[in-house]
Parts: sequence; C-alpha cells; structure tokens
Amino acid sequence: MKRLSLAGSDATAALRRRRSAGFTLIELMIVVAIIAILAAIALPAYTSYITRTKRAAAEGCLSEHANYMERYYTTNLSYKGAALPGLDCASAQRTGANYQYGVASATTAAYSITATPINAQLTRDTQCGTLSISQTGTRGPSTAGCW
Repeated sequence: MKRLSLAGSDATAALRRRRSAGFTLIELMIVVAIIAILAAIALPAYTSYITRTKRAAAEGCLSEHANYMERYYTTNLSYKGAALPGLDCASAQRTGANYQYGVASATTAAYSITATPINAQLTRDTQCGTLSISQTGTRGPSTAGCW
C-alpha cells in the first residue's frame, strides 16, 4: 500500500493556486501580438475610409456651390464677378477644415470651382487631390473613384 505524503500534495495545491492567480509572460505577449496584428490591418482601412468620406462631403459641397453659380447666372446672365458664398457645407465643422473652396475662373459664359485639400486631407488624399466642377458639369480629376 502506498502512502501519500501530505507535504507533497500541499505543495502541488499551492503551485496550482499560484499559477491560476495571473497570466504568464508568454500569454501576455501572445495577446499583445494579436492586438498589434489587428491594429496593423484596421488602422489603414479606417484611415482610407475617413479620407473617402471627407472627399465625398467635399463633392457634395462643390455641387452646392455649382447650384449657387447657376442661380447667380440666372439673375445676372453672367458668371463674371461671382464669389462663393459662405455655405454651411464649407464651414469648419463640415468640410472647411479639410478643403478650401474657390472659383478658379469665372467668365461671362463659363466657370470652374475647385476644392483643394488642406491639412491632413492633403497628405492622405494623394489619389484625387484637387476636385473641380465646371458649368457643363465636367468633374475633375477623371481618375476612377474620385467622383
């Protein structure tokens, strides 16, 4: 008949309690590695999404400015002398912190309005850059995905 030593079973129980009290360094490093991999995938995708969203907002604001220019033409029978109004879409809370709007040219029968990226949008949106629209509805740049 075998005799069990109480001292041995007490030591084993104490060792089990100590191991279950926390994480090992290996377990912690595995979790950190998983989080780093997920962040490396998610952060560029999120940044790209934000850039495209801000570009779409600028496109909408350009369309509002084009509508204003058409109303101006209806009243004055010319685009000459038109200045862009302070529309809500161009405010700093909406798109004004990311794009600067201006009339590139305005003649009697033609105009061109631009939205130039500024601040962080300038460095992020290298695919499209400056957006524009004319009186004929021609939009630039013609790169796929910009408009």
